[in-house]
Amino acid sequence: MRKVGVVGAGGRMGQEVCRAVSEASDLELGAAVDPNHVGETIEGQTVAAGTDVLSAAGVDTVVDFSVANAVRDNLAFYAEQGLHAVVGTTGLSEPELAAAAERFTRSNLVVAANFAIGAVLLMRFCELAAPHMDGVEIIELHHDAKRDAPSGTALHTAQGIAEARQQAGVGPLPADPTTEFVVPGARGGEGPGGVHIHSVRLPGLIAHEEVLFGALGQSLSIRHDSYDRRSFMPGVLLAVRAVPERPGLTIGIEALLGL
Repeated sequence: MRKVGVVGAGGRMGQEVCRAVSEASDLELGAAVDPNHVGETIEGQTVAAGTDVLSAAGVDTVVDFSVANAVRDNLAFYAEQGLHAVVGTTGLSEPELAAAAERFTRSNLVVAANFAIGAVLLMRFCELAAPHMDGVEIIELHHDAKRDAPSGTALHTAQGIAEARQQAGVGPLPADPTTEFVVPGARGGEGPGGVHIHSVRLPGLIAHEEVLFGALGQSLSIRHDSYDRRSFMPGVLLAVRAVPERPGLTIGIEALLGL
């Protein structure tokens, strides 16, 4: 049975990961790490302050849902220790991911902006629709404690739409005709490929995204809603089980789903 360590275990996502691993018949929760929750007990594990406990506990795979600043240092440690890693923290730049890919020679790394299988399907559907519609905007909605805006999922969605249009040879999206801004920022932010992204932060929400496509005389709406953090766990466990067989760096769980 494989032992899994969870870093960022005290956060809401981290707690759900600990629970999902503990309930999986083929996995064992070997360690829980979170400097903000030291000494607490999560799923039978006493939370430790640092990642040094992982190897001592016999962990072979780490799930990291800590903050980006911590992940940057943690990735170097995981690679050095030969630990497989599944990372759900957004905010890592392309150069940082490239550097991580070079480090992971003894073990493997999966980094995903979103582990909800429905959200991954949404992004794939958007790529299919993008070349056939004349305009598109993204509205992403999250809980009021989320620090970054727009979300990593929204940026990834916009990037996929832009690349799909480019590959299909349909050219860039039409320029925004808005010239009078009564309230600055009313048109949202401009993401990859000129796709406008609007971020909503409200208590009561978890993670939601709606992509609105428009064309002559018609519109298409594609939406995904995560009402509970448990919605991410099938994707997390999929990545945990797959990462030993995925050499180097894998970005997203699309490939794990055969998309």
